[in-house]
Amino acid sequence: MSTLPQLAIVGTGLIGCKHAEIVGRAGQLAALVDPNPQVKSFSEDLGARWFADLEECLAHGVDGAIIATPNHLHGEHGLACIQAGVPVLVEKPITDRLESAERLVTAAEIAGVPLLVGHHRRHNPLIAAAKEVIDSGRLGQVTVVNAQFWLYKPDDYFNETWRRQAGAGPIFINLIHDIDLLRHLCGEVFGVEARQSSDRRGFDVEDSAAMLLEFESGALGTVTISDTTVAPWSWEFASGENMAYPKTRVPSYQIGGTEGSLSIPDLQLWSQLQGGNWWNPIQINIFPALKGEDFQED
Repeated sequence: MSTLPQLAIVGTGLIGCKHAEIVGRAGQLAALVDPNPQVKSFSEDLGARWFADLEECLAHGVDGAIIATPNHLHGEHGLACIQAGVPVLVEKPITDRLESAERLVTAAEIAGVPLLVGHHRRHNPLIAAAKEVIDSGRLGQVTVVNAQFWLYKPDDYFNETWRRQAGAGPIFINLIHDIDLLRHLCGEVFGVEARQSSDRRGFDVEDSAAMLLEFESGALGTVTISDTTVAPWSWEFASGENMAYPKTRVPSYQIGGTEGSLSIPDLQLWSQLQGGNWWNPIQINIFPALKGEDFQED
């Protein structure tokens, strides 16, 4: 019998299946939880048990759980794990409502059960390299930030009803990763002004949004997102972390400071040979190509 912690994957959508495959390869997959009976054969292929109900799975005992269900179910499923004393990783967003997020965090703190949100991109070698550049002071004081998430999700992506409902738009599903990275690289956000639109698809969720961020450091940032725009400027395309998406060689973020500017994830560092002066020659330093699959940590 394996001595490695045995995990349950709750929800078998796009990211749930990815977790299941990685955890299965590590010999740590105990169970898949999904009400869809077709998941049973997938579980058997991975050598895991299938449960239609989370409570039943928890009753059989697991060492940990990954919650990859639709956003509006994160709070309910996370609480069930915490009440069972099972450490849990909840896919972003932690929940779709502030009140339920606070309830979940409070429950974990009171019970002393580990609770983690799946912000995996901080572990990507590209981000580690970018943070090293910023922390080294090569940009000077960060003054401005720009982030883009522009791509076009196909119509069949929205066949799942929950993806057309409140709490399931690109802000919670996609942009939350970008905001986490900006916080990681540039510090906490102090203020936000924003606008959103659902004009293109007409769903209950936004399809485009724009915002202005004010960081505690005094830096300002602009962020635009759209999942109804044909374009290459998104982490999904630019980073190459998931080969399911086409790879592009463009940045999705730019971070500028008093001594230089850095584009990410292509890691191009711009500076002026004789210091900041618009008359001085400007040069580029391109870092060696880095690649890493940041869904998995050793």
